Amino acid sequence: MRSLVNAVLVFLAASVLMSAQTAPDAKVEALLKRLFPGATRVSAKEGAPPHFKVFGTPAGAEREALIGFGFWTTELEPLERGYDGPIKILVGMDPRGVLAGVVVVEHREPYGDISVDPPAFAAQFVGKSIRDPFKVGEDIDVVSRASITNLSATRAIRNSARRMATRYLTPQP
Repeated sequence: MRSLVNAVLVFLAASVLMSAQTAPDAKVEALLKRLFPGATRVSAKEGAPPHFKVFGTPAGAEREALIGFGFWTTELEPLERGYDGPIKILVGMDPRGVLAGVVVVEHREPYGDISVDPPAFAAQFVGKSIRDPFKVGEDIDVVSRASITNLSATRAIRNSARRMATRYLTPQP
């Protein structure tokens, strides 16, 4: 009986460890490789805050290196809401704190795709530094009439990127 209990405990411990590091599914990996065209592989989700590490071989390098991080705004800023609920955005950020881009994966808008769906919304985050203000109407354009959702999505991207940078990046002058 004791060996059965031990076996169950080992199984439960292994399950907990495996759930802490979940490999990206094919869709997430494809999205991250779209944000990081030079990516060769994507790690399992890990850490606190949770994130994926993206690896590639930079130009002139002989070995694979970390080229960025991927993370969900809903996991780093879970209380941020658009007009009708959370906005699930996958953010890619390089090791210098510059956004590789964002992909709006899921949100609910009562007025169709007049909100953060237009490609122009995501496109304006490519190359944006975590040090930028991320202010709608200043360095972020309102690309639709859905101002509540635009403001919320921008805050979620800014806050989650800065939180990741604070935790995982080395400060630069």
